[in-house]
This record gives sequence, C-alpha cells and structure tokens, in this order.
Amino acid sequence: MTDAETTNPQEPQLSTSPQLSASKAPQKVEVIVESPTSQGEVNITAELAIFALRVVFSVMMVHHGLEKFQDPEGFSEFVVGKYFGFLPGDPLLWTYAAAATQILCPIGLALGVFARLSSLGLLSTMVFAVYFHMLDTGLEGFPFAVVENHNYAFELSAIYALISFYFLCAGPGRLSAFRKTNRITYYPKNEE
Repeated sequence: MTDAETTNPQEPQLSTSPQLSASKAPQKVEVIVESPTSQGEVNITAELAIFALRVVFSVMMVHHGLEKFQDPEGFSEFVVGKYFGFLPGDPLLWTYAAAATQILCPIGLALGVFARLSSLGLLSTMVFAVYFHMLDTGLEGFPFAVVENHNYAFELSAIYALISFYFLCAGPGRLSAFRKTNRITYYPKNEE
C-alpha cells in the first residue's frame, strides 16, 4: 500500500509547499530596472536634446492653434468644410477643437504632464493636416522635385506628425514634471 492509501481521510494533511494565509497582506516586491548604458548612468546630453526638442516643438505648435482662433470662420469654410465634409457636425466646432488641441496639448507636452496623451492629440491634428495637404497639392513630385516655395506643402505637417509620434511612443524623457521612474512595484497574487 502507498502512503496515500494508509492515511486516514479524517486527519488533516500536511503540505510541504508553503501556504499563504488569507489574513496576510500580499508582499510588495520592487524591481529596479537599470539604465541601458554601460555604467547604469543617465545620458544627460541625450536627455537635454529630448527636452529641447519637446519644448521647441511645443512652442512652435502653439502658433498653429492661435492662427485658427484668429479666423475660425475662414478655416472652417475653406479647410474643414471643403476637405473634411465627412466629419459629423458643424465645421466650426471642429476648428475650435483643433485650435484648442494645438494650444493645450503643447503645454502638456512641454511640461511633461500627460505627455503621451498630449502627443496623441497633436498627432491626430497633424494627420489631418497631412491629409489636407495631400488633397490640396498632392505629393508635388516628392522626393526629388524642386518646388516653387522650396518646401513641399505637406512637409511641415509630416515632420510635426513624426515628432508627435516619437513622443507618443517614447514618452517625454527624464526631464519632465511627471517623470516615469525605473521602479516597478509588483504585488504577487495570493494563490489559494
């Protein structure tokens, strides 16, 4: 007979594996992820470059929102109404939404407050801007044509979109108000 057959079913079984008591709180485990550099130090030059890009980009973007507030009726009629007729509702409402996005989101991005959400807002307006320029002027012989104004019409919007996409994916960097730390707090599940 085996041990399992000889034990009394009335007796409590002792287990060799540790059991967690339901009354005990889960243990907090913190994991610190090292920086990918060889010494584990922060590359301050790269962080300053990211900070400069974030702030200068944001300051330049505010200008586009202020422009829309100067003549919202004109932008609504000649841009939103003409090229974005598929959007529901009043074009003037979409103009104010784009203007507010291009003013509020750069502030959040520059400070590093809700930077990824701010980047998403800016990316959405820039995707619409690139779409507008593609419908209005097309590719203009991109990438080898020399155009009259020395810049493709969609060029600035495309660069802004790519910068917004970068900050959406990478975050604001270490020099920001809401800096994400390298510390991860993990609470293991109680297994019963």
